[in-house]
Amino acid sequence: MSKKMWVALAAAAALSLSGCASTASQSGGTSSSGGSGTPVSIMVGGLNKQIYLPFMLAQRLGYYQQQGLNVTLQDEGAGVDATTNMVAGKVDGVGGFYDHTIAMQGLGQSMESVVSMLTTPGEVELCRNDLKDKIKSPADWSGKNLGITDIGSSTDFLTQFLAQKNGVNPASIHRIGVQSGSTLIGAMQHGNVDCAMTTEPTVSTLLATGSAYILLDMRTAAGTAQQLGGEYPATSLYMSTKFVNEHADIVQKLVNAYVATLKWIQGHNGTQLADIMPADYYAGPGKAAYAKAFDNEKGIYNPTGIMPPSGPPTDLKVLQAFNPDVKGKAIDLTKTYTDKFVQAAK
Repeated sequence: MSKKMWVALAAAAALSLSGCASTASQSGGTSSSGGSGTPVSIMVGGLNKQIYLPFMLAQRLGYYQQQGLNVTLQDEGAGVDATTNMVAGKVDGVGGFYDHTIAMQGLGQSMESVVSMLTTPGEVELCRNDLKDKIKSPADWSGKNLGITDIGSSTDFLTQFLAQKNGVNPASIHRIGVQSGSTLIGAMQHGNVDCAMTTEPTVSTLLATGSAYILLDMRTAAGTAQQLGGEYPATSLYMSTKFVNEHADIVQKLVNAYVATLKWIQGHNGTQLADIMPADYYAGPGKAAYAKAFDNEKGIYNPTGIMPPSGPPTDLKVLQAFNPDVKGKAIDLTKTYTDKFVQAAK
C-alpha cells in the first residue's frame, strides 16, 4: 500500500466523509460557480488539462447554476491526492480517472463513478528528442527516469503496466512525480526525466518546441486498445458510496450538468471552446494550438456519459497486473460505478 493511501485511510478514520455543504477553500486553484444554490466541492486532478475539460466547461456554460448548485472546483496536481482529500472528508467528489475506484476498493474503501467522461485515457508518452535513437518503445525503459503526475496516480498505474507488458520490471524504472504543464516541461527540458506521460495542452507545447517526440499515443480508441488491450474509461466524477446514497438529489443535478456538457462538446469545435475557457488554460501552447489539440482528440470524450460495458474489465486487468492493492483480490466492478444517474439525466 502506498504511503499516500495510508495517509488517506488514517484521515478517513479520524474524519467523517463530507456532506453536501462542504466549505470550499478560497486559496489559489479554486473556482466557484457562485450563486445561492446548494454548495458542492469537487477536487480535480489538473483543472486545465483537456482530459478534465468537462468540469470547468460546465461552470463556464452556467450548467451548475441551472441545476441549482454552487460548485467549487479545487485544482490538484494528481488524482491520487484528490482521492486522499475526499477520503479525508475535505471535498465531496473527485474529477479523476475511474481506475481509482478499483484501487480504493482493494483497500476497503467504497467509491463509485457516477458519470463517465472519457472512453480513452487521452495520455501520451513523450520522450526527449535527444533519446530518439535510444528509446524506441517501453522495452527500452529499464533504468530510465519516467515522469508521471505523482506516485499512485493513474499515469503511475499506466506507466508501470506498460513497462511490465514490454518485459521491463516496474521496479527497474524510476518514476518521478512532475505533474503537468510547466513543471513537466521544465523537467523534460532540463533532462530530469527521459520520458513522461502527459496530456493536452502540455503535449502540444512540448512538440511545438521540438523538445520531445511521441513514443506512444492513447488519445484514440485504436491507440488505447493497442497499448492496454481494450477500452480504458478514464475521467469520471467519482464519490464515496456513502455520499452517493445520502445525497442522490445532489448527485443527479451534477450528472445532469455533465451530461449536458458532454453533449455540448460533441456539437462544438476547438475555436468555440477556446473562446469560452479561461485564458490561462491555453497560455502555454497558445489559443490556436489549444483549439487544434481539442479538435484532434475530440474522440476521447464520452458522448453519453454511460460507462462503456467493456471498459471496467480493462482497467481491472491493468491494475491486477502489478498493483499489490488490487492483485489477487476479489474486486466487484459493479460497485465501482453506476449508470443510474446518467440514465435519469434531463
